[in-house]
Amino acid sequence: MERTHLSPYTNHPQTTTKQPISHTYSDPGGGETGPDNDKWASNLLLECAQSISYKDSGKINHLLWMLNELSSPYGDCDQKLAYYFLQALFCKATESGNRCYKSLISVVDKSHCFDSARKLILKFQEVSPWTTFGHVASNGAILEAFDGENKLHIIDISNTLCTQWPTLLEALATRSDDTPSLKLTVVVTSTMARSVMKEITQRMEKFARLMGVPFEFNLINGSNKRLWQLTKEELNVQEGEAIAVNCIGALRRVEVEDRGDVIRLFSSLNPRIVTVVEEEADFTSSRSDFVKCFEECLRYYTLYFEMLEESFTPTSNERLMLERECSRGIVRVLTCDDEQNVGSGDCERREKGNQWCERLKEHFSLVDFSDDVVDDVKALLKRYRTGWSLAHDQTNSNTDSGLMLAWKDEPVVWASAWKP
Repeated sequence: MERTHLSPYTNHPQTTTKQPISHTYSDPGGGETGPDNDKWASNLLLECAQSISYKDSGKINHLLWMLNELSSPYGDCDQKLAYYFLQALFCKATESGNRCYKSLISVVDKSHCFDSARKLILKFQEVSPWTTFGHVASNGAILEAFDGENKLHIIDISNTLCTQWPTLLEALATRSDDTPSLKLTVVVTSTMARSVMKEITQRMEKFARLMGVPFEFNLINGSNKRLWQLTKEELNVQEGEAIAVNCIGALRRVEVEDRGDVIRLFSSLNPRIVTVVEEEADFTSSRSDFVKCFEECLRYYTLYFEMLEESFTPTSNERLMLERECSRGIVRVLTCDDEQNVGSGDCERREKGNQWCERLKEHFSLVDFSDDVVDDVKALLKRYRTGWSLAHDQTNSNTDSGLMLAWKDEPVVWASAWKP
C-alpha cells in the first residue's frame, strides 16, 4: 500500500510502499515480539521510551526506525498508536517538543472553522457518550441546585463549544413555575475554541429566544491571564444571582501549581453548585518520571483509540480528526517543558477523580447525584452500543466520589458536583 507521510527524521514528505514486515525484536521482558503479536505497539513504544530515559542513542535510533516502518495513521489501532506516539518519542529524543507543539497548534488555528468543529462534536456525541455523559450529569445537578431560583448565572469554564446548554435551556423553558432568566458567562481557555465562539454566541442567543428564556451571553477570553486571576467584576457576577460554576474538561488545562488558586476563586463566588467533569488519567504525579508518565499516557490513549475504533467506521473522517487531536495532547504531555508553557491554557496535565476530590474537598463538600440524575445517565448509556456502563462501584447514586463512566469496565470519565 502506497502512502505519503512526514518522515520524523527529515520533516519532508516521503512516499513509501508498505510491504508485509516480518521483523521481530526483543521486548523489555526478553521475549520476541512482532507486528502480529497482541499489543506489539505498546511493547515497542515502551521499549523506546525506556531507551530514551537511559540515553541509549543506538537503540533509540533503531527503535524509532522500526516504529516508522510499522506505523500508519490509516491502519489498525496498534499502527495508529505507533504513529502518534512516534512523533512524541522523536520530539523527546531530539528535545524539539516545544517547537513541534507550537507548530501543531499553528496548523490547527489556521484550519479551524465553526462548521467543521460543530460536525465533529455532534458526530462524536452521536456515536459515543464520552462527552454527553458529563453534560447529562452536570445539567441534572445544576437544574436541581437552581430549583425555585429566578435569576440564574452559569459560569462555564469548559471547551465544549456550548453543546451542553440547549437541553438545559429546554428544561428551564418547561419549568412549572415562572421561566427564570439565565446569564451564561463562558470563559474560553482553548485556542481552538476561541476561533468559533462568535458563531456560537449568535446561535445560543437565537435558541434562547426560541425557547422563550430571558438570556444574556458573555464571553471572556481566558488566555489573557491565568484563570485564578479573574475577578467577580470580570465574570459579571451580580447581587442576587444563583451561581453555578461548570467545568468540563477544562481544569486539566490549568497549570498544576495554579489549581488550588482556581478552586479558591470558585469558592469566593459563593456558588450554589460547582460541577467538574474530567477524564480518568494521571499525567501529573509522574510528570518528573518520563517512563512512568509515558506508561500512563499510553494506557489512557490506548483505551481512547480502541473506543474510537469500535465507535466509528474505518473510513470515518471524524475519527481521523479526533485521533489527530490526540497527537497534540501526547506531544504536549510527554515532550514540552511545563515552565515554558505557563499561561498557554493547554497544560493537558490530567488528574484522576480521587486526586481532584482531594483538591476540591479543601473548599467544597461533595454532593451526591440524585436518583433522577443517575437514571438519566443510565438512560443515556442505553442509546449507545454495548460496552458503556457506570463503573462497578458507581451503580448507586450514593457514592463518595461522584459518577464514573466506564468503557468495557475501564474507568474513562469522572463527573462530580460540589457545594460550599
